Amino acid sequence: MLPVAILAGGLATRLRPVTETIPKALIEIAGEPFLGRQLRLLRDSGITQVVICAGYRANQIEKYAGDGGRFGLRITYSIDGPRLRGTAGAIRLALPLLGETFFTLYGDSYLPCEYAAIQHSFLESGKLGLMTVFRNEGDFDSSNVEFDQRIIAYDKVNRTSRMHHIDYGLGLFRSDAFSQIPADQPFDLARVYQDLLKQDQLAAYEVPERFYEIGSLQGIRELEVLLSGPTGTDH
Repeated sequence: MLPVAILAGGLATRLRPVTETIPKALIEIAGEPFLGRQLRLLRDSGITQVVICAGYRANQIEKYAGDGGRFGLRITYSIDGPRLRGTAGAIRLALPLLGETFFTLYGDSYLPCEYAAIQHSFLESGKLGLMTVFRNEGDFDSSNVEFDQRIIAYDKVNRTSRMHHIDYGLGLFRSDAFSQIPADQPFDLARVYQDLLKQDQLAAYEVPERFYEIGSLQGIRELEVLLSGPTGTDH
């Protein structure tokens, strides 16, 4: 399986005061830091290598996860430093650790999906990038993707009534997708997706399972219900 870049550099201001002293990745979910649950989900999905792109309180993340051995993974770190880089800028910085082809995953996302099948679909596509999408209908967040067997439009700001799907949060890329990103200014991953779409270089994979996230108090509550119950997916 390909390596995964976890984007865990954000300040998580929406969750303050909880995140004034810890990074979002270490918020406790049903009695355990979220990052531990996220890492085990990746391991159980066949992932073996993770690169954590960290910024805010990165030392706490590194102290907790270490080299990944206790999670059955190999973990390395790419630290943003004092300069704001944005999600795509953080990936660009981590490219020497990620290699030519890799997954990307937001640091607040818990995504119970078929990683191997999604990887296979991406490699078969021959494209520079792949976005996973979920038919959301505005339920779990605002839908931002117009999808009909392929992505027709993607925009987090200018949404339309034809957008019934949402960016699920798991991406796949070839490193060349980030070759034009400027090194001296922040750059968002959404812009990379949009640029690839314009170039007909963005594949898509529709995921049937809903996503979970800890970017909001409601999201935290929903994930705690999932992982606390007798049929929870975490091990």
